[in-house]
Amino acid sequence: MDDKIIGLYAAGLSTRDIRAHLEEIYGLRVSADLISRVTDAVLGEVNDWQNRALERMYPIVFLDALRVKIRDAESRQVKNKTVYVALGVNSDGEREVLGLWVANTEGAKFWLSIMNNLRDRGLEDILIAVVDGLKGFPEAINAAYPETTVQTCIVHLVRQSLNFCGWKDRKAVATDLKQIYQATDDQAAEKALVDFEAEWGEKYPSIAPAWRRAWQEVIPFFAFPPAVRKIIYTTNAIESLNRVIRKTTKTRGSFPPDDAAIKLIYLAIRNFEKKGSSVRQWVDARNQFAILYNERFNQ
Repeated sequence: MDDKIIGLYAAGLSTRDIRAHLEEIYGLRVSADLISRVTDAVLGEVNDWQNRALERMYPIVFLDALRVKIRDAESRQVKNKTVYVALGVNSDGEREVLGLWVANTEGAKFWLSIMNNLRDRGLEDILIAVVDGLKGFPEAINAAYPETTVQTCIVHLVRQSLNFCGWKDRKAVATDLKQIYQATDDQAAEKALVDFEAEWGEKYPSIAPAWRRAWQEVIPFFAFPPAVRKIIYTTNAIESLNRVIRKTTKTRGSFPPDDAAIKLIYLAIRNFEKKGSSVRQWVDARNQFAILYNERFNQ
């Protein structure tokens, strides 16, 4: 019975829907209180998972955030809250969700508290952190992990750029932006950005400056060989996780307090990790990491 209730809850069904389903399919009548007790038991598992010890080093950690509607416990108003997610890739190329956290808004200060949490749980070194373009994010990461290379998600930057231009120009702009991030090195990328600005700067004056503002977090990408670039090119690894979370949460208009959202998102993560977590073509990337980071990778 408990497994059935947990499975239905993980699929995003409300307490009312779970009761109706169990009665219709199995002829079972269960109380809302029983369903609540069964699903609340997941919180103990979440707490253990959230506080578990981590590996000493992760070559790559993807950091991202998404918004979920949650009913505030005090005001009873529905608010858009931020769910923070950290997804690591360990030295064997296995993806592992390192944790999830809920806060009122996304900000660099809260990200710093997350980085400190990861360190407190035994994560001593992150080689590369892949992030979106949030202001202050690199500083928050390097405050906890001074040696970590912070890489802006290239796909995120491209999408942001395309938001500035009209539909009829999007394909052409995307093609010209590709000349920047597919350049052989940072100098060639800089020249491609200059060429892009000469072509599109008058019509779309916001795009090139956006790239220049993020440039210090873009150029690390060019120091890596193709095997590593393919992995850090985008936050797609964590965006695929976010899609699973959104698919699970979209059936709810909003959640009661934070714990309800955390329970459901944790179950979505658990299902995500059961489906396989290996990074493709990791052997080539691992060999490159062993050379590029030597003692940090091989300890």
